[in-house]
Amino acid sequence: MSRSRPAHLVIAATAHGYGHVAQVVAVAHGLRRRDPHLRLTLAARVDPGFARERMPAGTTLLDLALDVPLPMDGPLKVEWEAGLAAYTDFDADHQAHLAAQRAWLAESAPDMVLADIPWLPLTAARALGIPAVGLCSLSWLDILTESPIGKKLPASLVRHMHDAYAGAERFLRPAPSMPMAWLPNAQDIGPIADVRPRDPAGLRRRLGVGPDTRLVLMQFGGAGSLVPPADLPLPPKTLLLTPVPQLAERLGAVLIGPAAGPGAPAVAEVLAGCDAVITKPGYGTFAEAACHGVPVLSVPRGDWPEEPPLVTWLAQQVPFQSVPPAELAAGRIAEPLAELLAAGAVAPVPATGVDETVELLWPWLSRRG
Repeated sequence: MSRSRPAHLVIAATAHGYGHVAQVVAVAHGLRRRDPHLRLTLAARVDPGFARERMPAGTTLLDLALDVPLPMDGPLKVEWEAGLAAYTDFDADHQAHLAAQRAWLAESAPDMVLADIPWLPLTAARALGIPAVGLCSLSWLDILTESPIGKKLPASLVRHMHDAYAGAERFLRPAPSMPMAWLPNAQDIGPIADVRPRDPAGLRRRLGVGPDTRLVLMQFGGAGSLVPPADLPLPPKTLLLTPVPQLAERLGAVLIGPAAGPGAPAVAEVLAGCDAVITKPGYGTFAEAACHGVPVLSVPRGDWPEEPPLVTWLAQQVPFQSVPPAELAAGRIAEPLAELLAAGAVAPVPATGVDETVELLWPWLSRRG
């Protein structure tokens, strides 16, 4: 493709959680494979080291809070009333926020905007005549309206979110997603996941354990972590692996990921090769477990509106068990975990979402002058 300058994509990520950045990272790499000269800008409030490690080389990083995060009390509990106050305050300055986002977007001068899923960049792009697409398994409008504070939301906030999401060129819903049936521009795509070669034997050799050792990844993400008892009973010959130093120390588990230092197995590598995952409902881990065929033991979040579609979908893809937080806190997970380990890995779900997204976005990036 001949052009006077490389195409430029701005990726706008919400301030709530790194999982949203992880979703668009895979798409960014897919687009860069299509066009090695593609310019990429990530606008997000994330740790620069995390962004540089995950995003394609040469990505421009803009440290911008494009919306507000929902306050969390640990990985399972949302502080909904505090969230209502934060979103209300943010929306009270809607015009000022919109003007600021129009200004940096105009200065960046992209050929396209991909938002996961702050709403104001979609509105700002539309006002500037820049094609913009939403991509996410949820929208903040659906999360907030279906939450315990749904009836307390300011009408202006609901209107601003609705108009932004519905006004995008497309809103891509990767499986599994909330229904978001009200969107006139929705398009369903397959799962988005970081798929690695499944090599359980190689992972065991790297960890220096025998072939009959069952490897279980425990990760909850979010703010803080769940705290099982230090003497957590496990099925025989089961080894826990976790990227959380506090959990590793408390449970005598193997520390993995960046906190373990250079040379340690990456979380994605462990997920691809482990025998089961202990986690909470969340898009990234659920999609990657399904796309590697790995059984899942899940600790419910309770009032998180995205949870039902995630759980329903995953339970149809892999062996699945759910244990209440109180059961984990009491250490009663050995029996359901043993059932999952006995069931074993299953055929993986194809992670088609990245290629589908690249194909859908490419016409906007390639038709530029």
